[in-house]
Amino acid sequence: MNSVEFDRAMIERYGGRGPRYTSYPTAVQFHAGFTEAEYREQVRRTDGAHPTAPLSLYIHIPFCHSLCYYCGCSKIVTRHADRAERYLGTLLREVELQAALFSPGRIVSQLHLGGGTPTYLDPAQMRRLMDALRSHFTLRLDGQREFSIEIDPRTVTPEDIAALAACGFNRISMGVQDFDPAVQKAVNRVQSFEETEALVRAARSAGFGSVSLDLIYGLPLQTVAGFDRTLERILEVCPDRLAVYSYAHLPQMFRAQKLIHEEQLPAPAVKLDILRRTIETLTAAGYVYIGMDHFALADDELVKSQIRGDLQRNFQGYSTHGQCDLIGLGVTAIGHVGACYGQNAKEIEAYTRSVEQGHLPIVRGLVMDADDRLRNTVIQEIMCLGRLNFASLADRFGIDVRTYFASELERLETLQQDGLLQLNEAGLSVSGRGRLLLRAIAMVFDRYVATHQVKQAFSKII
Repeated sequence: MNSVEFDRAMIERYGGRGPRYTSYPTAVQFHAGFTEAEYREQVRRTDGAHPTAPLSLYIHIPFCHSLCYYCGCSKIVTRHADRAERYLGTLLREVELQAALFSPGRIVSQLHLGGGTPTYLDPAQMRRLMDALRSHFTLRLDGQREFSIEIDPRTVTPEDIAALAACGFNRISMGVQDFDPAVQKAVNRVQSFEETEALVRAARSAGFGSVSLDLIYGLPLQTVAGFDRTLERILEVCPDRLAVYSYAHLPQMFRAQKLIHEEQLPAPAVKLDILRRTIETLTAAGYVYIGMDHFALADDELVKSQIRGDLQRNFQGYSTHGQCDLIGLGVTAIGHVGACYGQNAKEIEAYTRSVEQGHLPIVRGLVMDADDRLRNTVIQEIMCLGRLNFASLADRFGIDVRTYFASELERLETLQQDGLLQLNEAGLSVSGRGRLLLRAIAMVFDRYVATHQVKQAFSKII
């Protein structure tokens, strides 16, 4: 894939709102007509057809000790630890219900705990969770597994890191956002570089094969010079991966963001300058831009997967295990099994009630039709590989690409004229100038984003 090229004029022209494409169709299209019964039928079909295919598990732990003002995640801020204990009991029952649907020969090769703050669970609770997963699923044990967990460095000790490694985790992601004290105070997330550095060292000592740090640009009081200093500190610890997210200020959707003073947000031009400097700094330091906010060292598995052409994208971001059916566990969790997506109840009371009655807590989703599956493949390849091979699409789906996508290819001509991509008889290739605008290119193939109302459901591309 071409090196990323920062073009301010193109970013301003195409950087409007659009999906992040962690799924296609996106969650906006999920509907309540998709039921537990439909999910069970879809699992029966795909499990019968692929009884030894690998599995991926996503487990949502919604609790946080304190409120970060920028956060748009599904979370419950509480100091009452007993809530986590009750939730864990319900979660373990859901694990049983889901595991019973799948063949025992299906090995879990990927596992991710997200939140909220997964390490809200104490070490004993985490061991109970992992023991239950081992009891009901067949977990991969060798170094090819990818068992990851998100942590909040403010609430975890080096000893806790060792305990997570003993549970089987071998990848870890830490939230940083920014090391500038003024920025941290403005978003109610104060953590020092020293405590973060200590946990990175602890993770490497404990045998974690990958350490990832998360940053956010566009937060209140951020400046180019200030974020440069954060990047300098980040490079001192040299994480294997970096996620550098654009802050989306949507207080009408996320109540916590109302606590942010809008007049302190950096001007759009400053925010773009922070992004430009971030790309320059990280690429000069040897990081490869994967796409959609993600960077990785050149020997990282994400880079190797992109080179091989099997990189995938799902609700956890970029993944080297895209061939897995994904089982979502916990409140709000989304799964993708076969041709269907299913999402659990968003309210913890409804989630708990459903599981206690012996039901999967699925409240909405969809079954992809043939067109969805085709467009899913097209959008995946654009987002992950930055290219399309027309002959491969024709063979796989039995279509004439230029006829089927005639209107889409016509719209792409404008993007080609602006230097975002190249089109020819063989296919499509995203240029360096277009790599920051993958979402805008993929949207051309999205049949659901034609209405103004749908577009308002998404954040800005840049």
